[in-house]
Amino acid sequence: MRQNDFEDTRPYYDHEIPDAIKRVSENIYFPELVKFLFPNGDIKYFFEKFRKIATIDQFQFQIMDQVIRITLKLTTKEFSYSGFEKLTNDKSYIYISNHRDILLDSAILQVILHECNLKTSEITFGSNLMSSQFVIDIGKMNKMFKIDRGGTAKEIFANSLKVSQYMRYTITEKKESIWIAQRNGRTKNGDDKTETAVLKMFAMGSAKPFVPNFLELNITPVAISYMYEPCDFLKTREIYISRRKTYVKNAEEDINSIVNGIKQWKENLHIAVCDTITKEELIRCNALPQNEKYKRLAQIIDQKIFARYQLWTTNYIAYDLLHDTDKFSSRYSNEQKEQFSAYMNAGLQDIEGDISELQNIFLNIYALPVKNCMSIKKMNI
Repeated sequence: MRQNDFEDTRPYYDHEIPDAIKRVSENIYFPELVKFLFPNGDIKYFFEKFRKIATIDQFQFQIMDQVIRITLKLTTKEFSYSGFEKLTNDKSYIYISNHRDILLDSAILQVILHECNLKTSEITFGSNLMSSQFVIDIGKMNKMFKIDRGGTAKEIFANSLKVSQYMRYTITEKKESIWIAQRNGRTKNGDDKTETAVLKMFAMGSAKPFVPNFLELNITPVAISYMYEPCDFLKTREIYISRRKTYVKNAEEDINSIVNGIKQWKENLHIAVCDTITKEELIRCNALPQNEKYKRLAQIIDQKIFARYQLWTTNYIAYDLLHDTDKFSSRYSNEQKEQFSAYMNAGLQDIEGDISELQNIFLNIYALPVKNCMSIKKMNI
């Protein structure tokens, strides 16, 4: 495949950055974000600096890196990461991650990669998010490439093939790494599970047999865990409505989720790089029937993510509240339990619906990671 084959998929080139910078700086949402990030700073100076950005590297390292670091400073007490010593610039990876926030999951990863003197990655970008030029510009300046969503079965197949070919081209020829979510869209119910459709899409870009096909992609699971889930109440509302009718997003909903995800208090946050899928693991998968190969590979990825997922007091509290137990009471205080309950009840008051069901949905978002970690016997209980 040639680079010209991916004109409607790829991130921006450097020569496209100045026009994108101009559009973003003139968007009505931009001043709101800048004021949030620099409440006591020289906003005029930031605007002047922003308008001078002319390359992807400048945007990533002078703007996005600073923006994400300030976001973390304003919305977390503790931010940590682990496992990055396993990575090397001699390889390109597919970072397949659980997905909780539209922007931050992948953006924070880029900050850590840069801090660890590792190459930043390209990032998948669902076409459903491309509802505004503002989001498109910020995404493509940050090395995001498009994945088309929806369409007929024939269109879905064609789009999947093209994305798979682009990813293969990026890994093997451009020598760039890629971040992709383990499923189509964010995990809204707290249950992080890899979709086999994503793995089958990976394989489409090569005619090689199963083992060498996946081996050259260096598939590396990533676990991200927030103490307070980004957009937790918005997710609760969406799940509640979806149980009753088809949920239809309004035109501004994704931008609203992005802004809320940035601004919301998260308290603690951890990102862990898991071990890369090995040849031996792929050989074991390959010994199974065709469909079972992908199911088993998805399970291996899930197990790696659950093993490195950082559980917080909010997860333990939610599990105990949901199941009316004190199983994990040694992992939190009564005061923490009362604070979390008050946080939940205050947020749910703004959502119209049956309060008992809303509480159940909300608690599951936080409790399911505990169940998943227990399933691989990570915890000594």
